Amino acid sequence: MKAEYRRLGDYIRQVDVRNKEQKVSRLVGLTIDKAFIPSVANTIGTDISNYKIIRKKQFACSLMQVSRDGKMPVAMFEEEEAIMSPAYPMFEVYSSDLLPDYLMLWFLRPEFDREASFYAVGGVRGSLEWNDFCDMMLPVPPIEEQRRIVEQYQTVERRIKNNERLIALLEDTAQTIFRHRFVDNIDPNNLPEGWRMGNIFDVIELYDSQRVPLSGEVREKMKKIYPYYGATCMMDYVDDYHYDGIYLLMGEDGSVMKDNGTPYLQYVYGKFWVNNHAHVMQGKNGFTTELVYTMLSSYNIQNLVTGAVQAKLSQTNMALIKTCIPPDEFLSKICQQVSVIFSYIRTLRDENSHLLSYLNLYLQTL
Repeated sequence: MKAEYRRLGDYIRQVDVRNKEQKVSRLVGLTIDKAFIPSVANTIGTDISNYKIIRKKQFACSLMQVSRDGKMPVAMFEEEEAIMSPAYPMFEVYSSDLLPDYLMLWFLRPEFDREASFYAVGGVRGSLEWNDFCDMMLPVPPIEEQRRIVEQYQTVERRIKNNERLIALLEDTAQTIFRHRFVDNIDPNNLPEGWRMGNIFDVIELYDSQRVPLSGEVREKMKKIYPYYGATCMMDYVDDYHYDGIYLLMGEDGSVMKDNGTPYLQYVYGKFWVNNHAHVMQGKNGFTTELVYTMLSSYNIQNLVTGAVQAKLSQTNMALIKTCIPPDEFLSKICQQVSVIFSYIRTLRDENSHLLSYLNLYLQTL
């Protein structure tokens, strides 16, 4: 049965519950990628009684600068409750003919963002008016059809999340192997026979000279084929690549170090491009790239980072990263164990990439 298009405003209503008794203290924000994140705002000494309370299955959105950003931040809250800035409009589905989860799938579609941007063009600073938002049309199939659509989507989502948990478990296993072999009961001042101390450049080859930064304006004109990486994450896709293989990226400037003092690392493979904010390396002299990643994942670099305004981890300071270097036979056995783990990690990551592509195609069928 073909779904009939209905006016969004006929199914939703605004909610505005304030935190008057200040019983809710958890503060969240909303990203342009349609997700809630813990807020980094400092609320010490702040009167939070005027903040809005958001509850499970309610929505928050931002109607500002929609046409400029090309996306409308909107998401459905999945936890019990939290507070948000009063600047966020909040709403809920009040009609039994529309599932909140189905509505969220509609919001995830690129077509929704394009339509919202179209309506926002005439607004102040490209903002979308609430009434225009409510006037947007959406397909509303029978409730059982909505349940089927949501269940199919969420089944794939659960598979992705299960894979992510398994990847984290596998990385923890690699960490345990590394600590057992390279840290526990190893005294750097009294190494076992055949062992020696070295620095990071004894075990890695650096490929920073091949990095080329690209502005957002330049990337916008490119076909979206190959991943484009920055200091901490994949930022975009571009139409060419400078690297092909398995590499390790470590933040050089900007976002360099996590709160626990360990570096921002990215284990990447395939064909890709990197800007000039991340060091690019591979393992050498018997150290695989996977073993280097495992080693650096728990290494505290706090004393190696410089820069009062913008943090930086220079190549000079990288040389101060020390590591034990065991005999070749011992090293080969450990690398083999770790490589098996990361082979499975790559398989899971590839599967998730295919599943995400499927979800994007699935959304287009709504």
